[in-house]
Amino acid sequence: MTIPEICDKKKHHQKITMLTAYDYPIASMADEAGVDMVLVGDSLANVVLGLTSTKEVGMKEMLHHTKAVVRAVKKALIVGDMPFESYQLNLQAAVDNAKQFMDAGCHAVKLEWFTHCLATAQAMVKAGIPVMGHVGLTPQTALEMKVQGKDAPTAKKIIENAKILEDKGCFSLVLECIPKEVSVQITRQLKIPTIGIGAGVYCDGQVLVSYDVLGLVTRYQPKFSKKYVDLAPLIIEAFKQYKRDVEAGRFPDDSHSFHMPIPEVEKL
Repeated sequence: MTIPEICDKKKHHQKITMLTAYDYPIASMADEAGVDMVLVGDSLANVVLGLTSTKEVGMKEMLHHTKAVVRAVKKALIVGDMPFESYQLNLQAAVDNAKQFMDAGCHAVKLEWFTHCLATAQAMVKAGIPVMGHVGLTPQTALEMKVQGKDAPTAKKIIENAKILEDKGCFSLVLECIPKEVSVQITRQLKIPTIGIGAGVYCDGQVLVSYDVLGLVTRYQPKFSKKYVDLAPLIIEAFKQYKRDVEAGRFPDDSHSFHMPIPEVEKL
């Protein structure tokens, strides 16, 4: 999947799918399922590392997990989520850090809206790095994790930010936690694809955290997310069965053991 192909999907009114992945097995299965884009998300902090905020992961952790995802994915477009303070401090550091994601095998990077976002996005695009923007709720800098753009003035500001990011060369935009009445306006007014998460059905595509989809996150389930299978109880039961089998001497049985030829046993 290429960036022009992602953009063509909007032109042909074909929905775009994106899931997060942080490791080889999940990335491989998402790719096999035919997902258009795989996001190595900074949600790694919450769902994999057990941290409370996405601010707590940096370039070292993100690149480590990015390389695992890149080894797995053969078809999908891979987007690296730039972590907190990897692109906000100065333009040169932002471009250099984005290049590290590209060197690791990503096809694009994603950055959340912040005060100097426009100059940063423009510098990355000028350096030949494809950029996915992100407006609405921006977890790295948000004071509260709540829906954005619920009144006309703030909604207009989000729409304005989206338009400017398109002008600066972003190839797509994530719209997070905004009313669908706002996301439909952005989607209609922009030529680039919009990818929603908690932004309603009118976006050009959708992204979800894979661990939420699989029911692996037991601490918190966002309203906008959907659990397609509840794997956590099944995994816990499998672990319990393993524990019982080991304690009762049922595992490993003969079929899970290796054997030495009888003549060699006699020599031993």
